[in-house]
Amino acid sequence: MSNQTIQLLKRFLEKDPKDSFTRFALAMEYNKAGETSEAKQTYLDLIASDPEYVGTYYHLGMIYSLSGDKDLARNVFEEGIQVATRANDTHAASELRQALMELDF
Repeated sequence: MSNQTIQLLKRFLEKDPKDSFTRFALAMEYNKAGETSEAKQTYLDLIASDPEYVGTYYHLGMIYSLSGDKDLARNVFEEGIQVATRANDTHAASELRQALMELDF
């Protein structure tokens, strides 16, 4: 199912390449399918095209954290906290702070 979903989301992006939600969903599907490098690149592309898309930072940071790259994870979480704060998204900011704290445990 995940591969079908990935193909469907890619077709959606072909029609509207600036759709941040579709790009985010595609990254999530890549990650769910175990295609971590594709997920990471898709999150990075999303940050490049829409740096204010708050949800990206938690998931990208987790990819870095789980792969052992704590410094990159820390940078992404910290940047995400700033984005979430600007967006007045206290829930996302709280989740990012929690993830940041858990990096050192």
